[in-house]
Amino acid sequence: MDKKEQKKAYMKAYYLKNKEKIVEKQKEYKERIKEYQKEYMKEYYQKHKDKMKEWNKTPAGKKSSTIKNWKIRGLVCEDYDSLYDRYIESKNCEECGCEYGKFGDGSWSFRCMDHSHITGLFRNFLCCGCNRKRR
Repeated sequence: MDKKEQKKAYMKAYYLKNKEKIVEKQKEYKERIKEYQKEYMKEYYQKHKDKMKEWNKTPAGKKSSTIKNWKIRGLVCEDYDSLYDRYIESKNCEECGCEYGKFGDGSWSFRCMDHSHITGLFRNFLCCGCNRKRR
């Protein structure tokens, strides 16, 4: 056994022996730096707000933001990039065939991601009206 493997075995044994103590220290550390991180992020946002707003208007920024929102809302997919491409190319509802409108135009025809709320798996793109009927 070389030194690297010996050290790895020692560290694993140490962790198993002191797991509760280590986990407790990690929790304390996270609590200690929580306020610092919050303040740092606030300052960072204020400092870079204009650049971030500009980037969010670019195609890459819009794509990143859209995919991030899908993940936050529970959408599960193997390949988000190809799904996003399909999302951009989709012009009509896959259920009723109506052309998508804009969010807030009062038509309920804006594009929605239909997915299972149990598994999170994507099903298809629908207008908001068809998506509400499916629930």
